[in-house]
Amino acid sequence: MFKQLAELVSSLLFLARDTRENKEAITQLRREVDELATGVEKLSSELQRLNDREKLEREKLVLQLENTLLRIERRLPPPKKK
Repeated sequence: MFKQLAELVSSLLFLARDTRENKEAITQLRREVDELATGVEKLSSELQRLNDREKLEREKLVLQLENTLLRIERRLPPPKKK
């Protein structure tokens, strides 16, 4: 009987220790998840800024191309009349 009681107390102590360690691990994992979420938000924001800059750059290039084409058209001689 005493042996069973000792085993029960020992099991309870181990369970209490394991529970405490698990709580600490969960707390640490939550911190890490929060840090990762913050990092993902920053990366998402930076990616959006890059996309916006690329879009503006493409628009700028299209305008430059249109300008160049207009300049070339002005240099061409007028079409011949038939």
